[in-house]
Amino acid sequence: MSRRTPLPPPPPPAHLRSWPDRAALLADRALALAHLGGRVLGPAALAAYWLLTLGVEAGWALIALVLKAFVDGTDDAMALMSLPLAGIGLATLLTAGIFLAESVGRARRVRALMAEWAALDSDPGADAGLRMPARSLSWLLTSFVAGAAGLGVALVVPATAVRGEDTYTDVAYAMVAGTVLWIAGLAGVTRAVAHYRWALRLRPPATPATPTDPPTPTDPATPATMAAPATPAASATPAAPPTPLPPPTGRNAPPEGR
Repeated sequence: MSRRTPLPPPPPPAHLRSWPDRAALLADRALALAHLGGRVLGPAALAAYWLLTLGVEAGWALIALVLKAFVDGTDDAMALMSLPLAGIGLATLLTAGIFLAESVGRARRVRALMAEWAALDSDPGADAGLRMPARSLSWLLTSFVAGAAGLGVALVVPATAVRGEDTYTDVAYAMVAGTVLWIAGLAGVTRAVAHYRWALRLRPPATPATPTDPPTPTDPATPATMAAPATPAASATPAAPPTPLPPPTGRNAPPEGR
């Protein structure tokens, strides 16, 4: 990514924010996140990443070619021609490697800025576009294929080398070239997966269900639906005294006193 295009500044602290309303804050937030997302997973970032990786591979190829020429033994003229090639290869390797490492560090700073801007507020409608599934998939597929190919070269070539046909220089070149490609692919897969997981975490938390309102009491003027109030015990009517039994008659009557 070009150095002439600076990154957006981080959001101001809480005591210095001057947005007139929430709509203005969300508009600036969406603009900053969209720009930063393009810097991480955009087509230009993808092309620059793999061009720098190819630059590292090309520099190593020139150095390996010069090493092979010296190991195999060459005349003085060929040795003199190999020195400039070695210088070009070393310069290419170092330059591409430095810029590649700087791009990886820059992507980390961009993700940190995205986290700061996203923490300002939540906007589900705009945040859904930050997942960028097509761009994430392009990074994932290209990085996976390149990493798998590099790992295969780094493992298969030394295992299948034949003494007398394959030189140590050839095996060393294949191992280093495959390892570089595998590391670059692994870094690309990590970038795509990390960004997509971060975008998924921007979903707002689920709001708890609102409790239902209690049933509306019926009109107290309606006697049919109105519960009868309980009669307090103190107001209860006292029980009537027991009725005396009639005196016994007939045979059951007691004898009169004389």
